[in-house]
Amino acid sequence: MTTPQIPRTPPSSSRRRLAAALHRRPRAQLAGLLAAPLGWFLVAYLGSLALFLVTSLWRVDSFSGNLVREPTLDNYVQIGTQEVFRTIAFRTIRMATLVTITTVVIAFPIAFTMARLAPARLRGAMVVSILLPLWSGYLVKVYAWRLILSQGGVLNWALQPVGLQGPGYGEVAVWLVETYLWLPYMIIPIYAALERIPGSLLEASADLGGRAGQTFRRVILPLALPAVVAGSIFTFSLTLGDYITPTLVSNTRFIGNVVYDFVGVAGNQPLAAAFAMVPVTVMVVYLLVARRAGAFEAL
Repeated sequence: MTTPQIPRTPPSSSRRRLAAALHRRPRAQLAGLLAAPLGWFLVAYLGSLALFLVTSLWRVDSFSGNLVREPTLDNYVQIGTQEVFRTIAFRTIRMATLVTITTVVIAFPIAFTMARLAPARLRGAMVVSILLPLWSGYLVKVYAWRLILSQGGVLNWALQPVGLQGPGYGEVAVWLVETYLWLPYMIIPIYAALERIPGSLLEASADLGGRAGQTFRRVILPLALPAVVAGSIFTFSLTLGDYITPTLVSNTRFIGNVVYDFVGVAGNQPLAAAFAMVPVTVMVVYLLVARRAGAFEAL
């Protein structure tokens, strides 16, 4: 018994004309594919930043506490002239820089081992071990470190036999926890870049008499620099904006803590928006400098 064939409905003439027009115009196809995500990016991301900037130009009336929607630079003047704001800003930038440098120093040998030295089975296990902490919640990891760094925590228990003691809660604790949290974001880009470096380049460097240090400085590091910059964007920006880790493992105030206090406790949203523009400005300047230095050309 034969199965009856269902006739296929030919596409309408309008659909055929549209398909033919898109086939002749590849840029129109690309524009159609990117219209929705770019529209969302413009509205949700750039639009929110624009509203952020507008809010920072408002002020709160000191007598009534009402929001005055008149453009003014008083919030920026207050941030620039008061010592406490400058101190907190410099402290946050210094911590972000320290965390970024630390993650680069730790991530490079790990990524190089994964990409160049480890066998395939061990490489897979190392990749899983790097990605595994990302599957757990952010707060879970911070609270775990809070327990580790506490007075009766595992770190003090391990160091007690040799007469040492952990750093406890403070800026050092923030540095340790932030480095742990953002380290995978540095390892993965560097690993991907090192894995793409042809082995023939390393062999050519060795044949020309280049030692290990020379090969690293003149071959490996320039090729991996875009990946380092990409990873540093994550580590630097995430540290600049983090306020939960400093709250849980220290009493030191960073930009995120002050912004949170102004929004929730003081109720001064314009001043909070103006102070939050500091890390945004720092990241914009950093990206422009990195682009001018040619760090993105090989991406």
